[in-house]
Amino acid sequence: MSNQVFLMPHNIAETHLDKEEYEIPIYRQCELLGISKSSAYYEPIPVSPEDLMLMRFIDKNHTDFPTYGTRTMSAQLTLDVKYPVGRKRIGRLMDQMGIEAIYPKPKLSLNTKSHPVFPYLLKDVNIVKSNHVWSSDITYIRMKHGFLYLVVFMDWYARYILSWQLSDSLKTDFCLTAAHKALKINVPDIINVDQGVQFTDEEMIAIWQNQNVKISMDHKGRCFDNIFTERFWRTLKYEEVYLRDYQTVKEAYESIGEYIEKYNTRRLHQSLGYKTPASIYYQNQK
Repeated sequence: MSNQVFLMPHNIAETHLDKEEYEIPIYRQCELLGISKSSAYYEPIPVSPEDLMLMRFIDKNHTDFPTYGTRTMSAQLTLDVKYPVGRKRIGRLMDQMGIEAIYPKPKLSLNTKSHPVFPYLLKDVNIVKSNHVWSSDITYIRMKHGFLYLVVFMDWYARYILSWQLSDSLKTDFCLTAAHKALKINVPDIINVDQGVQFTDEEMIAIWQNQNVKISMDHKGRCFDNIFTERFWRTLKYEEVYLRDYQTVKEAYESIGEYIEKYNTRRLHQSLGYKTPASIYYQNQK
């Protein structure tokens, strides 16, 4: 890939300007789009066609039945694809995808290192306004020839998506970028996250502590600690991701961005009295 691209105006044939005047370096394009520079040079993660097919089934079944372990997932896939699929293979693919059984959320950020653990603060809490509680999570996004990861920050009261980022790796930086973007909109009283490496990173914790935000952490075995984000993942995948075969990061970025905008501003929620997340969020600003 060339290090430069050219963005021409629609009426370029009617002008006498040189194309160099429209030259925008790749790094600047990435800044404008809010994606990492590595994503501009993204090449699909090498996966065999058969494994990629199985990963699509795993993603779909995990979305529908998040408590499936490797034994049940193997039985389900054997039924779906019409030939035996061993548990070890399923376990390897689930690890590669970052999917965990029983606990109904991705283990995209399983943390084996020593890290600070904050208590879960949301038990019996009545969420009464926008910016009372935010949450964040990561999910697997399939592409035609590979996969990406998506992080979102959501306001629980309004179900409003404050920010999001796509990445071709699970490095913490894309989560940090999304956190900073969300904080440009407002500051929550509480942020609820899991104990993954991205959310227990010193820099991530410092972001919230510097804003005097209380940190709440999900605990293993608590299925509904982050229920609103889990519901959003299912909605996103059925209404957007499963209907597409993204060819490039750019295509995935644009299409998911359009969907999130539609979700925020046009999609009516029964639980919100048939209003949109955006109308509820901005109506109830503190």
